[in-house]
Amino acid sequence: MRKSGILTAVFSLPNEYGIGCFSKEAYDFVDFLAESKQSFWQILPLGPTGYGDSPYQSFSTFAGNPYYIDLQEFIDNGWLTKEECREAYDEYYESNKWYKKASFDEKNNYVDYEAQYRARFSLLRRAYERSYIESDEGYAKFILEESYWLNDYALYMAIKDDKRGASIYDWEPELRLREEKAMKKAKKELAPHIGFYKFLQYFFKKQWLQLKKYANEKGIEIIGDIPIYVASDSADTWANPELFIFDMENKPCGVAGCPPDYFSATGQLWGNPLYDWEVQKRDNFSWWIKRLKKCFELYDVVRIDHFRAFDEYYFIPFGDITAEYGHWEPGPGYDLFKAINKELNDPRIIAEDLGFLTPSVLKLVKKTGYPGMKVLEFAFDSGEDNDYLPHNFDKNCVVYTGTHDNDTVKGWYKTIKRVDKAGIKEYLCVKNARNLSRDLIRLAESSVADTCIIPIQDVFSLDSEARINTPSTLGNNWKWRLLPSYLEGEKRAEAAGFLSKVTKTYGR
Repeated sequence: MRKSGILTAVFSLPNEYGIGCFSKEAYDFVDFLAESKQSFWQILPLGPTGYGDSPYQSFSTFAGNPYYIDLQEFIDNGWLTKEECREAYDEYYESNKWYKKASFDEKNNYVDYEAQYRARFSLLRRAYERSYIESDEGYAKFILEESYWLNDYALYMAIKDDKRGASIYDWEPELRLREEKAMKKAKKELAPHIGFYKFLQYFFKKQWLQLKKYANEKGIEIIGDIPIYVASDSADTWANPELFIFDMENKPCGVAGCPPDYFSATGQLWGNPLYDWEVQKRDNFSWWIKRLKKCFELYDVVRIDHFRAFDEYYFIPFGDITAEYGHWEPGPGYDLFKAINKELNDPRIIAEDLGFLTPSVLKLVKKTGYPGMKVLEFAFDSGEDNDYLPHNFDKNCVVYTGTHDNDTVKGWYKTIKRVDKAGIKEYLCVKNARNLSRDLIRLAESSVADTCIIPIQDVFSLDSEARINTPSTLGNNWKWRLLPSYLEGEKRAEAAGFLSKVTKTYGR
């Protein structure tokens, strides 16, 4: 069945406390999707983030980001007051020179992650201390059901806080290597902090599943997104070192990334530890199966980032400062998906198969039957044989105007060659690029692709200031937010009307 949807990160939604979360604004966004006759809401990974704020570098692949917990529930429970919430943020902002000088739009258009770390966490701790959560039967059930990952994650975070955020590679060897005596001592001394992190995960899951249920009841399914890899400094690597290519000290022998390509002349050095696929295969990939089972509790469809690494992965020697001198190693291939399909009964997965694809990668994607991705911003630079041109599509794919790693359509068009601009206008049969964002949306919607996903930035024809991420850079990524005015009044009605019409016109 032909369907369409919108790509919008949770953190990009409006909210009075500086970051999108599972608040009334998220429910309102679901209403907007329903008004627009959309079938999907695609999000970015929901895991807790650390340095760099990237959702693709999370402290845990199983945990959720506490920033997304709606504080209003704690206010309603009497654990916080509205005044306390406002004061916590005001206190931070009053000391922040940039914020005091910024315009109203600037303050609302970008996430200030330090504000979330300073203000929101202090409020969350206050709510926990006032909660008496241990008497909640739902909480007790949650603790039991999620113990397979929650205990390690909560202890990991408690130790990290105790060490002022230090990486696990800077912990004492007895803790880093999980020696029994050191672990027992940490659990005893840090019990209140461990409880705090379990409390956060309970409310994250509770609130997210309520929002997901609301979306599903409106006819909207959630497309979740997971990185193929976990972060080097994470509860996953700390609790399961045997799953990774580590040395005797549980430190990486090599790390993940991509060779030089369209995005970067020196490649992308992600720094994630690499899986020991031989070990995982002997265990019938049980960790991956647990990971995906958890995903399908939270999402209806799962997009797996960097799918090509299941065929071959790029091994960069640990310590290299660029990705130029890595080499390819064989991945698990179809054996992994055979095990997954058996346990999860043919789950709905999207394969992120962008970039240079070898015949063996293409063969693996085809064998799994999972739809791959087509990005229109990649379609107009190499002639009519380009796989991203719609006349070359197979229907079993997901078409995007751009992804979170691309510039917006409006910003991208300014950077491309004159000959490519002429080719776009010829392909679209238009005289100018005045309405290019909407023209490319129509092109995507009209294609044979079973699924069409449009970034919310392109729905509103926004420029480069709305870009989510520029690969291989730090400092200005994962911050952009949609101003509240875009989901109100005439702007909302016009966008919903356009999406409804184009969706109906092309049978989605």
